[in-house]
Amino acid sequence: MGFALRPALLIGVSLALAACNQTASTQVSLAATAPQRLAAVETRYQALPDERFPVRAIRADELDPKYARQRVRYDTHHPPGTVVVDPDAKFLYLVQEGGYAMRYGVGVGREGFGWSGSATIARKAQWPTWTPPTEMIKRQPELRQYASGMKPGTENPLGARALYLFQNGRDTLYRLHGTNDPSSIGQDVSSGCVRLLNQDVIDLYQRVPAGSKVVVLPHGRRA
Repeated sequence: MGFALRPALLIGVSLALAACNQTASTQVSLAATAPQRLAAVETRYQALPDERFPVRAIRADELDPKYARQRVRYDTHHPPGTVVVDPDAKFLYLVQEGGYAMRYGVGVGREGFGWSGSATIARKAQWPTWTPPTEMIKRQPELRQYASGMKPGTENPLGARALYLFQNGRDTLYRLHGTNDPSSIGQDVSSGCVRLLNQDVIDLYQRVPAGSKVVVLPHGRRA
């Protein structure tokens, strides 16, 4: 099910939103003990020293295990290869064959910056430059120093990878991107974009090609 945006809403989205080593993933049983689930976090989120900017490991006490990347049963009518974001549950699903999906924990937009609809991944970037929109600089003048772009790095708000979402050939300014802040996963924190841990966005980046469909569900409605 796609959610078409009205032109007026698309304009609002553009004004509000910020341009804000594949690892093995196996399903974690809900019956697993707490130590097993914590161990799964540390196994899945090891350091990635060979990245352009080394990515630090995530400790088990930094991430709720339910937000750890895992393969789960997922009943949806969307075809395999579709990315579905559920902002209420704080999960991103990459639909797979046979009624499964790869599930990632995410941080989503704060109240007032939320967006829902269908879009296409028009571009993918490794260690992207971040350029805050003019409207964001007006709200936060301290960001003016990045008006020409913030260099890539672990402190860059887009993190290790960014997937750029377009609708009808136009940039929505909405991104799926990385973060090195595990405390933001499972929270309403961003200016509209969807953030994943750097290890997860690297994994997702390798799984989805440009041209893939992304569906962001509205608040209060699940797939």
